[in-house]
Amino acid sequence: MDWADQALCRTEPERMFVEGTAQNEAKTLCLDCPVRLDCLAHALDHREEYGVWGAMTERERRALLRRRPTVTSWAEVLRTARGNTVLIGPPRPEGR
Repeated sequence: MDWADQALCRTEPERMFVEGTAQNEAKTLCLDCPVRLDCLAHALDHREEYGVWGAMTERERRALLRRRPTVTSWAEVLRTARGNTVLIGPPRPEGR
C-alpha cells in the first residue's frame, strides 16, 4: 500500500491546494495524519511547488530546502530524525 492511500486528505486532496489563511486549516489536517512525514519527504524530494504537504506550505518547504541544500534524500533524513522538531521547525537566528 502506498503512503498516499493512508493520508487523511486522500478523499479531498483539493483541500490541500489553497492559498492564504486557508493553508492553516489544511496544515491542521496534516497534524494527525499517520503519513505526514512520508508526505513531506515526497514533496521535498520531488520539489513539489504547490500545496500543503506534510503540514508545510510551499514557502516553508522552499525555506527548508534553502537551509539544507546538501540533502539528497529527505525521506532518509526524516526517517532518521522522526520526532526531531528542530529539523523541520522554524529557522534558527543567524549566528546560532
